[in-house]
Amino acid sequence: MKKITQADLLDIAEYEKIRDDFRTEVMVHKANRRIQLGPEISLTFEDRKTIIFQIQEMMRAERMVKEEAIQEEIDTYNTLLPEEGELSATLFIEITESEQIKEKLHHFLGLTDGSSLWLQAGEEKAFARFEAGRSEEDKISSVHYIRFQLSPSARKLLGAAGAEIKFRIDHGDYRYETTLTEEMRESLNDDLHPE
Repeated sequence: MKKITQADLLDIAEYEKIRDDFRTEVMVHKANRRIQLGPEISLTFEDRKTIIFQIQEMMRAERMVKEEAIQEEIDTYNTLLPEEGELSATLFIEITESEQIKEKLHHFLGLTDGSSLWLQAGEEKAFARFEAGRSEEDKISSVHYIRFQLSPSARKLLGAAGAEIKFRIDHGDYRYETTLTEEMRESLNDDLHPE
């Protein structure tokens, strides 16, 4: 996917003028890019629109105007864009009761180690690859950046109208699956065929 440059962004004054409309547009866009896997795990798939929104919001919140600071944000967020043949997502472990955070996060220790989360396309599995540094032997972050590298045949299935594409998680007693809607499948397929 084409990387974001400063030319893709608005300065904070110009962004403020279009922010409400752009925010609404991004929320609608994300609706077909967010997958719930059980009550405590969600995946939001990243693309240029979601990342531009995050950078613009960071610029706004931090009142960034210096090109060097903006470029630093761009460089950081560009790492979240999918590479060729990939899907890239932010995984959230969603725990709403503050007194349960430590206990519930502890339940997900080991999630990042291997084969607990995958995309299923036909008989093929594309296992999630987790970004390093967000989990240790005795603690785990509630936010993870993951990638799914799809084989040519899995990419073909993702592009096929009506194809059954699932995301599955099997971690201890936390076992859930979600079948993509046609709108979700089309949206994620667009990531494999960037402009």
